Amino acid sequence: MTTAEKDELISVEDYLTDELARDIKHEFVDGAIYAMAGASANHERIVNNVMRKFGNHLDVSPCEPFSSDMKVKIGSRFFYPDVLVDCSFDESQPYYTESPIIIVEVLSKSTRRMDETTKLMSYINIPSLQEYVLIEQGFVDIEVVRRGEGWQARHYFLGDQVHFESINLTLSV
Repeated sequence: MTTAEKDELISVEDYLTDELARDIKHEFVDGAIYAMAGASANHERIVNNVMRKFGNHLDVSPCEPFSSDMKVKIGSRFFYPDVLVDCSFDESQPYYTESPIIIVEVLSKSTRRMDETTKLMSYINIPSLQEYVLIEQGFVDIEVVRRGEGWQARHYFLGDQVHFESINLTLSV
């Protein structure tokens, strides 16, 4: 996420209307909009791998994975996580969800601070969220914080097995 595009604040309604017409995605935090930066090839490989693994696992489930084109709404904030899973998607709001059970962010230099602070503090306030996953793209480290563990961080490294409790899936790191 980059700095706010304008100094003036806008309403949620204006953000949602304008976002549908924009060529570039923007996140919305406390009335300010932030343009989304492009992703590296390695970032995209990780996101696609997670999406494929989650999608294959959830194929016959009521839960479905979404990629970074689906927004998450938390109060008056809207973010585009890299991957999320929702088991009770509200079709009346086709452009965002308020009920993900797991959110995955792939870290980069430009997003790390936001992913580890503002997004973390926002995401853990989503009643349905069970797990927040932060994946390093420059070295092997997967950080998982879980509601059931008091949002305490647990790290997984090369050769470890990580169990995503919210969707009952175990993957090798």
